[in-house]
Amino acid sequence: MEKDTYHHGDLKNALINAGIEILSQEGLHSLSLRNAAQKAGVSHSAPYSHFKDKQALIAAISTKGLHQLYEKLSRVAKHYKKQPLKQLHEVAWAYTEFALESTGLFKVIFSSAIEREHEYPDFVAVSHQNFELIVEVVENSQRAGILKPGMSSLHAVTTWSMVHGFIFLYLERQVPSQILKKYKIRQLLNNVVDQFIAVNDK
Repeated sequence: MEKDTYHHGDLKNALINAGIEILSQEGLHSLSLRNAAQKAGVSHSAPYSHFKDKQALIAAISTKGLHQLYEKLSRVAKHYKKQPLKQLHEVAWAYTEFALESTGLFKVIFSSAIEREHEYPDFVAVSHQNFELIVEVVENSQRAGILKPGMSSLHAVTTWSMVHGFIFLYLERQVPSQILKKYKIRQLLNNVVDQFIAVNDK
């Protein structure tokens, strides 16, 4: 029996959660409004009261994922704010943990699946919020003399690129097996961060 008895606002979240579950279990190729409706236990027409098309659903899913990522990163960044070096390492690890724990969601967030970002201001806003958090972490290390002074936004792009690139290599099984046998993922990640620090040291 179809469950079209959601209270106001619940259906939208149910569809978003159903979409995240589909991403986790089956991947982006299986995500559709019809499949999300089926997973949520509602009629095939129900999603259209909240999402005009698949793009809108992907944007909503990505927005929720970015909020979850921000909450995780900001919590760690705040905890280690007085320890800038450790803050760099721990924020990078929190980012990696999110990717490992929510791989399907992580991949769709940082994909080209959203073709018209400007149509989804909430997505754009939380994307900027996450980037500004990385900038703040970099600036904290600059004040401590761990990283050289300069354009913190450019340093943020560099460190984010290094960590993000490593994660995708790992997720796509492109890190050589002999390396994985010898080192744990956290050791490899720490080395990535340390290399960034070495290049940008005063």
